[in-house]
Amino acid sequence: MSEYVHKQRNVSILLYHFVCPAKYRRVVFTEVFTEEVDSILKEVCLEIAKRYEIVFIEIRVEKEHVHFLLQSAPSYSPTRIVRIIKSITAREIFKRVPTVKRQLWGGEFWTKGYFISTVGRHGNEDTIKNYVKNQGRTEKDYKKLHRRELQLELFSFFDTP
Repeated sequence: MSEYVHKQRNVSILLYHFVCPAKYRRVVFTEVFTEEVDSILKEVCLEIAKRYEIVFIEIRVEKEHVHFLLQSAPSYSPTRIVRIIKSITAREIFKRVPTVKRQLWGGEFWTKGYFISTVGRHGNEDTIKNYVKNQGRTEKDYKKLHRRELQLELFSFFDTP
């Protein structure tokens, strides 16, 4: 489970979902390699977590891509996090399982592209949007706001031709 990261001047909870495809969308994580590559990938990610401020919450290996659910400190951009993960894991997998390198003839393990999405711990986009929009308002303010929105709806109804 994710936790708040306390720094000297900030507190954060940044969760990301990354999907990294193998080069050429090759099926690298097949039955022949899966256990070995899977265990190496997870082992390397644990080493990355020790060295960098990245916590791997979940890692799921599919046939030609990997899903990462992770948490990071705000000092790293999402692009830098992906670059760190992809470069170190590729180097270690090629070093420990040379047959994978032969299957990927270009000498690269990952594609240049990736998918990234932020993950909300406390709700979806609408929940956070409403929370930010209504910061500092009291119950009385909500009632006024609701009446005003109803009035605006009525006026716009009468303004239409």
